[in-house]
Amino acid sequence: MNTTRTLCFVIAALSSYAALVYRLCQARRSWRDNAYRTLVVTLLLQCLTFTMGAVAMGGDSFLGVGNLAILLMHVSAVAFCVAAQIILLRWAADPEEAVRKARYWLITGIALSVLLIALFFVADGPGRPATDFNTGSGQPLVLVYLLVFIVSQAVPCVTIFRQCGPYARMTGKASLRQALRMLSVAAVILFLYCTCRTVNILTAAAGIDIGVWQLASNVFSAAGIVTLSLSLTTSSWEASAARLLEWAHSYRSYRALYPLWRDLYESSPDIVLEPPGSASVSDLNYRLHRRVIEIRDGWRDLRPYIDRTAPVAGAADPGAGEEYRQAHAEAARIRQALDAKRAGTVPDLNKDAGDFDDRDTDNFSAEVAWLTQVAVVYRKLGKAG
Repeated sequence: MNTTRTLCFVIAALSSYAALVYRLCQARRSWRDNAYRTLVVTLLLQCLTFTMGAVAMGGDSFLGVGNLAILLMHVSAVAFCVAAQIILLRWAADPEEAVRKARYWLITGIALSVLLIALFFVADGPGRPATDFNTGSGQPLVLVYLLVFIVSQAVPCVTIFRQCGPYARMTGKASLRQALRMLSVAAVILFLYCTCRTVNILTAAAGIDIGVWQLASNVFSAAGIVTLSLSLTTSSWEASAARLLEWAHSYRSYRALYPLWRDLYESSPDIVLEPPGSASVSDLNYRLHRRVIEIRDGWRDLRPYIDRTAPVAGAADPGAGEEYRQAHAEAARIRQALDAKRAGTVPDLNKDAGDFDDRDTDNFSAEVAWLTQVAVVYRKLGKAG
């Protein structure tokens, strides 16, 4: 179980450092912003918390003092929760209200930290086995110490969750709304960590062994911190992630259109204005537009070879939707027309006018989605043939 606990601490620490480094890269243009500086301090405390957690799992002493890493982890966790609450206030509350409530949270955080330090030494923390600070081991002062720590973590989770909903509805910035929603999810996960941690402590005090379920608190802690790290940085990476997803979607469509484009190009080489492969991957948007246009042009060149009276080859899955059946019909007609053009057969009743039926070519995204579906079916029909 120690391996799993250590892994959870490492995951939480790595996500914290990743968020910190990402935010520090914006220091030049954002350092004068108080909210940014508070965010950096919060991430530093988050990194310290889980670094000390990983250190505590590696040995019983730190800097020559027994269980010092555990004490530092708990005190920095209290400071981290206070800083996270202050960030939320700076994000969403009025400046005067934010200052007033931030002062309250600072005083509370200092008082809790002093109480934890006092309880730690009164309970002879440096001289106890590290396992005592995992479950309490039935020692009254250690139990009090652990329960005070859990309360110091659970209360901010509840207040953050309660505030995120109203603040998200009040703000007009979409990125801030997303960050607040993610922050509320993180608060719920971390509250589950507090609940599981309390169960671990109370069951151990009662002499009940819950076995592997003790690890639930560590899993919730790691998951909550990863979610929290994402919520504290989402405003700066959300747009980049959206552009990356859009690029990936366009690239998948570009690749999916290739079999259809290739056969139309071989049938009508004049549809291509530039040599294939002349554009770079960075020109994907241009290349996708060119591919769609060239497929349309190749389709128009096939109109004289489309027999209006010929039945569509093959059959779509009876359970398929109307959109898929239309795509199947279009793909089958294209294959039949290509075969007819290769054979030099021009039907008397051909489709010498028109385009892909009932399609709005002014909506490029919809057109790409439609042609991609046609191309996927076209490739399947080729394999079946």
